[in-house]
Amino acid sequence: MNRELSKKDVMEACKDKDVKFIRLFFSDIAGQMKGFSIPVEELEYALEEGMGFDGSSIKGFARIDESDMVALPDPSTFTMLPYRPREKAVAAMICDILNPDRSPYEGDSRYILRKKLQSIKKEGFTFYVGPELEFFIFRDNKGTETLDEGGYFDVTTLDAAADVRREIILTLEEMGIRAEYSHHEVAPSQHEIDLRYTDALTMADIVMFYRMIAKEIASKHGLYLTFMPKPIFGVNGSGMHTHQSLFQGEKNAFFDANDKFYLSETAKKYLTGLLRHSREITLVCNQWVNSYKRLVPGYEAPVYMCWARRNRSTLIRVPMYKPGREKSTRVEFRSPDPACNPYLAFCCMVSAGLKGIENNYTLPDPIEVDVYHLTEQERNKMEVDMLPGSLIEAIEIAEKSQLLKETLGEHIYSNLLAAKKIEWDEYRKRVHEYEIKTYLPIL
Repeated sequence: MNRELSKKDVMEACKDKDVKFIRLFFSDIAGQMKGFSIPVEELEYALEEGMGFDGSSIKGFARIDESDMVALPDPSTFTMLPYRPREKAVAAMICDILNPDRSPYEGDSRYILRKKLQSIKKEGFTFYVGPELEFFIFRDNKGTETLDEGGYFDVTTLDAAADVRREIILTLEEMGIRAEYSHHEVAPSQHEIDLRYTDALTMADIVMFYRMIAKEIASKHGLYLTFMPKPIFGVNGSGMHTHQSLFQGEKNAFFDANDKFYLSETAKKYLTGLLRHSREITLVCNQWVNSYKRLVPGYEAPVYMCWARRNRSTLIRVPMYKPGREKSTRVEFRSPDPACNPYLAFCCMVSAGLKGIENNYTLPDPIEVDVYHLTEQERNKMEVDMLPGSLIEAIEIAEKSQLLKETLGEHIYSNLLAAKKIEWDEYRKRVHEYEIKTYLPIL
């Protein structure tokens, strides 16, 4: 991937690399990768005019009476798919979705993020993010049989899928996607690959590719890789801790060498905005019923709305790996999970943070104790609130959020709420294993 690539560059690259097919990808509202393939002979037309498709066939994307959509490939996202054959090769691009009149489609989450980033660019800011995506690798997609009993940073036989992880990283590097580091995570068969920070739109595209590539490589090894937030009861779930900062040119707007936390006033207000509005954006950052099985005390996932520097039990952390170094100064938002829509999640994060800057929010004191071990009375005294504990609670909070409605736009906002209400209804109607084991023997 290269933000400098032009249409001409793409055409030449396809010729040089003997490309036969191009896969055109885009995200639906839930952040699931969708797409179709075209032969290379159609590439020039696709780059100029876009390719028409039926948007009404994609759930929550377009109504039947507005079904004609156009997928316009973005040349800057061009990449080869290295895991496909080298002869008659396959390339890929991510598309912007347009209406037939060529106007941007309001249901396109990539457009929603781009629009937000353009608005903050006018204020002189560039939004950078560096997410840490965790995942599990199982024997197959029929269950949760693990490959090892490893824990955090374990190696050798306790890290049975190390070769899979290595191949994922090498494949990403061939695509121009830089991984910062990788390791075995806390739970058995759980892993993490961290991505080198970049601007939010590029990173959202990268996350979409990363999730697809990781699954493809695992499948090639006869295994199943999942970004499901909490597939196994009793162990840690998978998060997407998101490091973020605002830059003004080459200057980190979050850095102040004279502050005891090395945080500028801009950073403090941004952090407070993210903290104060975190409940409202939880529906986007944690959008599935299963997401709330992860957001429980005791498994390193954040539940309580507070911040600290080195304390990983808080919702927001200011990493202290390199204190006083300007480019490393950032905030880490720890609640999102890797099954979110990255375009919408990054958009909501920066919108919440900017509210803090716009309204001059005052940063509360950090909490440098394990919040999980505080009593309810102690948390109340510290005025520490909690994130939503279920999907329906997140929905109810989102329904009252003007910030979320402004950020997502009417189309995505209303369709997301409708889809999530259906998901909750389908979940609550079902009888689950816990109920059978707990109630059947006694009732």
